[in-house]
Amino acid sequence: MDEDWKALAEGGEAALADRFSRFRNQLSRMVRFRLDPRLRSRLDPSDVLQEAWVKMARRLPEVRGAPTVSFYVWARRITWQTLIDLQRVGMGQRRDPRREVGGRVHAGADATSLSILRALVGDLTPPSAAAVREERSRRLNEALASMDELDREVLALRHFEQLGNKETAEVLGLSETAASNRYVRALGRLGDLLAGDQAPGDGP
Repeated sequence: MDEDWKALAEGGEAALADRFSRFRNQLSRMVRFRLDPRLRSRLDPSDVLQEAWVKMARRLPEVRGAPTVSFYVWARRITWQTLIDLQRVGMGQRRDPRREVGGRVHAGADATSLSILRALVGDLTPPSAAAVREERSRRLNEALASMDELDREVLALRHFEQLGNKETAEVLGLSETAASNRYVRALGRLGDLLAGDQAPGDGP
């Protein structure tokens, strides 16, 4: 049992509040990255975190005696499930149990690809360069679609959510070696594309 779970076993909800506050920025980063842009005007990350906190407090007695993952991975899992549930309600979708496997919530390969795509195109291209943005979006989308689903998830977790390799492995149920190898492979593949994706006038 790690130190966070030991503190929670002794301190209960007060200790949970302390740990939640410590990891709030990381959880908020995940929500902002994964949040569907169609709902950003109606669903604030702070609302997602507030709802997730309520769920964590309710579930704490069930898990603090025999945790199977680190506290952060547990908190992230509940936060992600909360985000998916709120987005499903916001877009009038029904729950699909087929997308929930092995205790991990799968938002879908397309959702992860779109999150990566939005982040990369937004960072690399000024809003005024519409034609360049469209072409880069197309090429990046093709590259992401060609990747294995787990490679996309590893890339999203490590590069955009900024998780460590151990946390990434826990989230995906991989060994640390497998998670590391997948990250290097995915980052190299994407880096090769971006290195050759310099539009005229972008470089010296």
